[in-house]
Amino acid sequence: MARCRLIRRLFGVFVLLVAPATSLVAADLPRSVPEAQGVSSVDLLDFVEALDSAGDAAVADGIHSVMVVRHGHVVAEGWWAPYKPALRHQLYSLSKSFTSTAVGIAVAEGKLRVDDPVLDFFPTEAPTEPSAHLKAMRVRDLLRMATGHQGEPPHRRSEPWVRQFLGHPVPFKPGTHFLYNTPATFMQSAIVQKATGEKLHDYLGPRLFAPLGIEGATWEESPEGMSVGGFGLSVRTGDIATFGQMLLQKGTWEGRQIVPAAWVEEATSRQVANGSHPDSDWDQGYGYQFWRCRHGAFRGDGAFGQYCIVLPEEDAVVAITSGTRDMQRVLDIVWKKLLPAFRAVPLPADDAAAGRLASKLGSLQVPLPPAGTAPAGIAGKVFGFGENDSKLESVAIVPGADGETVVLRADGNEQRIECGRGAWRRVDVAWGGYPPRPAAVAAGWEGDTFTLRICFVETPFVSTVRLRADGDELRMETENNVGFGPVKQPVLVGRPAPAK
Repeated sequence: MARCRLIRRLFGVFVLLVAPATSLVAADLPRSVPEAQGVSSVDLLDFVEALDSAGDAAVADGIHSVMVVRHGHVVAEGWWAPYKPALRHQLYSLSKSFTSTAVGIAVAEGKLRVDDPVLDFFPTEAPTEPSAHLKAMRVRDLLRMATGHQGEPPHRRSEPWVRQFLGHPVPFKPGTHFLYNTPATFMQSAIVQKATGEKLHDYLGPRLFAPLGIEGATWEESPEGMSVGGFGLSVRTGDIATFGQMLLQKGTWEGRQIVPAAWVEEATSRQVANGSHPDSDWDQGYGYQFWRCRHGAFRGDGAFGQYCIVLPEEDAVVAITSGTRDMQRVLDIVWKKLLPAFRAVPLPADDAAAGRLASKLGSLQVPLPPAGTAPAGIAGKVFGFGENDSKLESVAIVPGADGETVVLRADGNEQRIECGRGAWRRVDVAWGGYPPRPAAVAAGWEGDTFTLRICFVETPFVSTVRLRADGDELRMETENNVGFGPVKQPVLVGRPAPAK
């Protein structure tokens, strides 16, 4: 999962290109004032404020977007600037729920059965002498994360993923042992491609994405050229909401049965036990790539807080994208703050409360850095660094009329990052060898500390860099809001570079 490790180093080689914002428009669901759908604007505001205050503002750990749907109508929606409705967001493991849906459609089309042995699809990739447990593994076992593995099979980019999966030991009888297993979801994608002749992404195009109005979805691929399945899908918040609403409607959309109702019921029901803690939403049972939740709900979710929460008892859907270190905390806010907002009947109009809610939703923002200007003696000065893992050679902070320019020299290349001051500046950033990706950047001074914040706006990741003048030294501290490894990087110390 190479891209899941993109936070390892802050200052790899930067390439900065100015690019126009995407023109994609979120799929329309009907909009309604909350009270007409039996939802209290006062309680919705309490919910949004709780989301806004969750996390650590110092490192921009928090929510990126939220959409609440009741009785098929959007009653609240908001994006924390610089995130926007038209931008896709990486779903990570929420991708799994879309993969499961593809399997269900393929089953309905007669392309495969959930009780088909996994090995039947891969006669040339199977081990020479497969174990009895591997022979017994079925598609159903992949779906419910009960493959019989003791540890997750590897998925190294240097080798075909199917062979790695089939070559991994299966010490338990399939169906008897729950293990959250992302390669098992990839195998579902591989099976869909084997059975239909189409990549998972392409197969879902006319069957799910087009009917739901999901445009511009992207999905990462394995070394074999297959959709990854278990992660890698990027769509908009509105797309998550329409997917959830389709599930709430038992697979129907605009009068069409696009996913069999029986499959939706089976996939979102408890298929395997996965714990016993009554207050954990990860211990309520697992379906076919869906988690059971408290309060009669089910969800798909992904790393760092990407959620599609369906509440059948309330006829409601909640879509959230995030960059949060505590996913249970977000769910707790849904249960404690949002559930009380739902009523069984329409409520009297409350224009004042609805206005306060709309104002709050329109002013949401990832915390901006301080907007002060450079102290005397620092502006434009070049600070050099000794040898370090980031290969950072020097940094200079050049003031401008509406924001600083950070000039970096790393690994022999000079890069210039033009930052907004008190506002986000939209740029594309190629970081650490990755191609340019959409980002927004802001920076400013508070006393002798310069703070640079980079939001990679189609991902959960936000990097905060603090450069603090300490006599003749410049100390650089880097912390990321979330990460699959350490979020804090080693402190680097720069000193004035010799004049050239």
